[in-house]
Amino acid sequence: MSKSKLAAPQMVSNSRMLYTSWIPADPRAAAQLLPPALKPAANGAIYMNQYVVDRAEQTTGFGAYSLTYLGLDVDGHPAPDGVTPGRFFTHYFNSSEVVREYASERGVPASPGRTTLEVNGGVLTATTYVDERPIIRTTAEVGDQADIVLAGHLRYITQVKDRLVSGNYPYIGELVSRFTVRSIEFLEPLHPVYALRPASPLQVVAGSSFYAPRDSFVYPGGEYDMGPADPKEKKHEHHVQVPSLAGV
Repeated sequence: MSKSKLAAPQMVSNSRMLYTSWIPADPRAAAQLLPPALKPAANGAIYMNQYVVDRAEQTTGFGAYSLTYLGLDVDGHPAPDGVTPGRFFTHYFNSSEVVREYASERGVPASPGRTTLEVNGGVLTATTYVDERPIIRTTAEVGDQADIVLAGHLRYITQVKDRLVSGNYPYIGELVSRFTVRSIEFLEPLHPVYALRPASPLQVVAGSSFYAPRDSFVYPGGEYDMGPADPKEKKHEHHVQVPSLAGV
């Protein structure tokens, strides 16, 4: 299916999702991945979402796919709740060419990759592969059943040409209350994503980390142009029409 045939927004239901956040080993290297108009959150936190959509019937057009995306929490641009930090995409590894093309058009740095989530004996292992080599592996202790329901919005920021674009991303997640992150390993020192590796010992941002055996979301709503990605370019400023960021 061509990306031009996909209506916005897109909906995904009951994905299996592991969301984690941590303090990076090298905050300066991580911050260099942001456009000049954005600054890291005060704690320098990194976020990552590793998730799997098992069946095409769970989406309104994308089909089945798996995805790992990650980036930085940013200062001064919170989600609609006024508390959760806005987040900028720096890496996005998706198994579906359809979704990659659709996301790329909307400013997401999409590239090929796949993600697996496996639970064995109460331990969840999420592995991200690029060129069939594992580059990130996360392990966590998780409960057997979802027993918490959370709903709200996240705010993600992308760059379309020389403009920053913000969108609100609604979600409903069925989470397990028994959840402890054991490890977050970046396995390829030569891959650019290594700049976001966690500090040692691992410092997890607990309020932004969870496992949801069922997480549903619609991407996004309320998009708006935030201005130039580099404030020094304001004198050359021109507005661009930004398509919906749906389905990231």
